[in-house]
Order: sequence, then structure tokens, then C-alpha cells
Amino acid sequence: MTAPTGPATRPLGEPIASTTVHTDWSDVRKDLRTHGTALVHGRLADWRPKDPDGPELRAVLGRDWARYRDITHEDMRGRYAASRRLLKYAAAAALRADARDLELMYGPTGRPYLRGCDQIDISLSHTDDLLLVGLTTRGLIGVDAERSDRRIYSRGLDRQICTPHERLTVSRLPLAERDPSLVRLWTLKEAYSKAIGQGLQFRFTEFGFGADGRPTQVHRPDGTPGTGDEWTFCTYVLGTDGLEFCVSTAVYDAGLGRTLDAEITTMLDADAVAALNEALSGVRPHD
Repeated sequence: MTAPTGPATRPLGEPIASTTVHTDWSDVRKDLRTHGTALVHGRLADWRPKDPDGPELRAVLGRDWARYRDITHEDMRGRYAASRRLLKYAAAAALRADARDLELMYGPTGRPYLRGCDQIDISLSHTDDLLLVGLTTRGLIGVDAERSDRRIYSRGLDRQICTPHERLTVSRLPLAERDPSLVRLWTLKEAYSKAIGQGLQFRFTEFGFGADGRPTQVHRPDGTPGTGDEWTFCTYVLGTDGLEFCVSTAVYDAGLGRTLDAEITTMLDADAVAALNEALSGVRPHD
């Protein structure tokens, strides 16, 4: 079941399930060509490394190997390794590269990016048994996932994640709809914060979203629109192993057009190509 909430001219595709490194990744490349964005999800059990100290994992993690080895909690180590494996293999499929050749780097707020691959932006989320990866060639992306059955309203957490306008809107809903509405708002805010690289530094009470079932925009605390069509938001419901998850994505379109070729071996920077053409135009062939 899906509930796309972005502009109709820029829809996002359905999340793509991935079970192993040998997944048929053609749907990921197709979604990137069609929509400029692809969402990939997997199960923790499928992507947890069979050999937690083996050469395959060490090669794929690269510089993250030392960080992985420093994690003392076994479950957290397994989750860290699984999420990075899915991210690396999904990105490698999009770039037609080897996952072992891609290097994850982190910005000042911890936002991950692929070193030397600025033609594609990435985002990562995981909760319980669900792993989620977002890829885009449009500009920026953020993804987030939470259990759909999270109890928020009865615990008073709406005060920490909602603007006054949102709290009023949620309070008018039937009791059974309040928690699902809050989970949707929570994942949208997480996804948006990840996309802009703010993470937990951006207070969720300072921006909001409209009611479910309407075109989604970022709102100011009073409920008035705060962003335009440069942002696309989408919320999905995914089921796995008897659990249901609310998944949201936020995509910022930088206005540079859709990148049809994201492959490492053929992708050329547009500015570099223009500079090269300009330089060559002034070169006269030898007699």
C-alpha cells in the first residue's frame, strides 16, 4: 500500500525489495532513469554478514571497518554492517560499480555521502528488521522508517514532534487515527531533516506538514506553506515478517534536470565537459 504525496509531475517509484547481494538491481537503475530516485529496502536477517570478521565484509566496509570493530554490542554491530552492505550494494548497482570500490564519507552532522560520486545522493534508515536506502540523482534525499504501531499520542510525545498547528489537527482526529498520523509526521520530519543535513539539530516543533491525503509541503509552525514544488514527499506502508512500517522520503530537486547516466565509467561532470569543449574550440588542428 502506498500513499504518494508529492507533485504529480515528479512521482516516486515503489520501494524495491532486496534480499541478497545477487539481487536483480535492474529495477533500481530503471527507477533512477524514470524518476531520478530509487528506494530499496531489505531485511536485517538477509543483510547481516554471515562472516562478521571475514574479508568480504572488510572490503565492503572500507574505512568504516574500524568504526564497525569499535562497536561492542553484538546486535548493533550486526545492524551497522547490514545497513552499510545494503547501501553499498544498492549504490554500486546504480553506478555500475563494485561495492568494494565505493567509500562512505560523513559530513559535519554525520550525513553520509559517497566520496567522488556527487552525481548521486544517498540516505539510510533502519529500525527493527527493516533496512531502507534512498538514492537520487535529482539533488538531495532523506529517508526514514518507523513501526506503524508506535504509541506516541498517549505518551505525550506529540509535544516534542509537533507544531501547535499539527497538535490541534491531530487532536481533532478519531482516537484510533492519532498515533498513525503522528508516526507519519515523525517519519516525514526525520526524512526532511536528513535531506537537508540537519539531523537532530533541527527541532521538529519548528516545522510541520499538512494532513494526510493532501499534497505534502513543509509548513511553518502556524500551518502556512514553507516550501514549494522543489520538494517531493512520499509516504509508504511496508510489511515484513508480520510487522508494518511507515516509510517516508523527502527529495529536493536542485533544478539541474534529470541525470540519465549515473554510471561511474561514463558519467562526466557537465562543467568539466563545457570547459573541455571551450578549450578545444580554440585549438587549431595541425597541418
